[in-house]
Amino acid sequence: MISVEHLTKRYGAHTAVDGVTFACEPGTVTGFLGPNGAGKSTTMRMICGLTPPSGGSATVHGVPYRRLPNPGREIGVLLDASAQHPGRTGREVLGLAAQTMGVDRRRVGELLDLVGLNATAAKRRVRAYSLGMRQRLGIALAMLGDPRVLILDEPANGLDPEGIFWMRGVLRDFADRGGTVLLSSHLLREVEAVADRLVVIGGGRVVASGTKDELLAGSGVRVRGLEPEKLEWALTTAGVPVTRTADGALVAQADAETVGRVAAAAGAVLLELRPADDGGLEQLFLTLTAGRTVKEAVK
Repeated sequence: MISVEHLTKRYGAHTAVDGVTFACEPGTVTGFLGPNGAGKSTTMRMICGLTPPSGGSATVHGVPYRRLPNPGREIGVLLDASAQHPGRTGREVLGLAAQTMGVDRRRVGELLDLVGLNATAAKRRVRAYSLGMRQRLGIALAMLGDPRVLILDEPANGLDPEGIFWMRGVLRDFADRGGTVLLSSHLLREVEAVADRLVVIGGGRVVASGTKDELLAGSGVRVRGLEPEKLEWALTTAGVPVTRTADGALVAQADAETVGRVAAAAGAVLLELRPADDGGLEQLFLTLTAGRTVKEAVK
């Protein structure tokens, strides 16, 4: 399993990751979500030993990544599909990795077949690969050592619809066989289709964590007031997360009684109060990370 405890990263006065804590269990796919600049990639790099943390810890099966004697046999990592030698062929990339990890060379052919790189593609230099082909090669490289854990940052980037469907099946099969997957992606529909658990990060902090069913069940309530700004101010001041809909209503992450009491205390007249329509993971993401994307991107 992956265990992250109070993981923190500071760059001077800027805190990129602030006390992040979560765990990924065997047999599950965990979707790691957040807007640009939220700290997702930094967190994943710290888990993989590429960026030293300012505080906290991250372990895989109880051991920090840097202390693993042969990490490729324990953890398969894909953080950047372009981080492959452009002058080597796809088969050479996998062959050298297999030699380094002590993996049977026959595993190279098996992985090329699994990710859909045929004999012609395997002989082509990586510099001539499309982004989708590099992603497929990166996934093959991550799985080459038959690891128990996969850590993947935007693995569907550059894949066509067929490729995304294929990747979903590969990850689901890996988890169903007892593997642990930590998956970061901006393709929310795909994460919703494959993930068992979700960790949502915003401003360097975890803003929600739990099973997919638990988090998506709390879709909140839709509320409209005679004075919309007054109602929004009252809810926000009371600590209730809200987001505006296209028609000017609010979606509040609280039960109807709480919203009604807050409105009454503020003297805000309500025109509508009912369960919100289920917008799925996309609505949950927008609600939890509202107002964070631009602020983080310009720091």
